[in-house]
Amino acid sequence: MEKIYKIVRILTLAPVLAGFSILCIALACPDVFPTVWHFAYMLFFLGIMPLAAYPLQPVTPHFKNKGRDGQRTLAMLFAVAGYIFCLITNLFTSATGDMWLICLEYFLSGLLILIFNKGFHIKLSAHGCGSAGPIFLLLYFGLYIPAALMACLTVFAYWASVKAKHHTVPQLLGGSAVSVVLLFCLVFLF
Repeated sequence: MEKIYKIVRILTLAPVLAGFSILCIALACPDVFPTVWHFAYMLFFLGIMPLAAYPLQPVTPHFKNKGRDGQRTLAMLFAVAGYIFCLITNLFTSATGDMWLICLEYFLSGLLILIFNKGFHIKLSAHGCGSAGPIFLLLYFGLYIPAALMACLTVFAYWASVKAKHHTVPQLLGGSAVSVVLLFCLVFLF
């Protein structure tokens, strides 16, 4: 069962789901990304760059001997850095309002998760945040089938996280609430 938990958690890592949701949005809503360049940098900064933290953790001096906590912290740092680079790139390109919405959703969610976990020592699940945010982004863009598929995966991710004792249900729900509440606020502001 431990292998199943691990596979489910890998498939539902925030950067993996970000990449999937960006791809779905690009295919279904071509006006969101004006050029292939816009799509590519969003995919890189929101998906690929944060995912790079996992293979780099064992060779990163400050994090290599810190186990899961080191991996988790490095992943959050890579994610927030990717989100910042995404916002900066948006400033210098003709980014659409929807691109700003997506970038701000990821940046503010990641920043809040980092602040709660490291600043206030309130453990909110980045996994829960990174699962719920893309579901609601897909719903916002009217992509109900991919959102439903992702929701099913999220149920398994929650199950695997609790069974593997990585998170409690309140930690998962708290992390999820961060991304969902932020998205509603951003949609209201936009």
